[in-house]
Amino acid sequence: MPRTRNRLIAAARRSMLQRAELHRRLDVARAALRPRALLDRGKYRIGEKVDDTAQAVQQQFRSNKLPIAIAAAAGIAWLLREPIKEHAPKLARKIQDLAADVADHFRPADDAADEDEVETLEEEKDEAVQ
Repeated sequence: MPRTRNRLIAAARRSMLQRAELHRRLDVARAALRPRALLDRGKYRIGEKVDDTAQAVQQQFRSNKLPIAIAAAAGIAWLLREPIKEHAPKLARKIQDLAADVADHFRPADDAADEDEVETLEEEKDEAVQ
């Protein structure tokens, strides 16, 4: 009888351990299925995906700087195409005026006098023809 009793005690002990393990697993599952835990897990997974994507983008940018920079500039220009269409003629005119002023500023005084003489000669020829 003692062997049977020991076997029963061991079986009861195993049964209690299994029950405790099942309760522990149930508590873990219950905690994992709470809305807050699901939300935290989702945030973590999304954060990991974003980090992985950012890492891949950085690596691609390091590998292909020029094509990506050109594509980015083209994209920005496309986004701003309407304001560019409106302001480009005014800006081009201002740049041309500025370039002409700079050219006049750096043109030697002799060239300006020569131009005046050429204009005077042209006027004299026009008067002579009349």
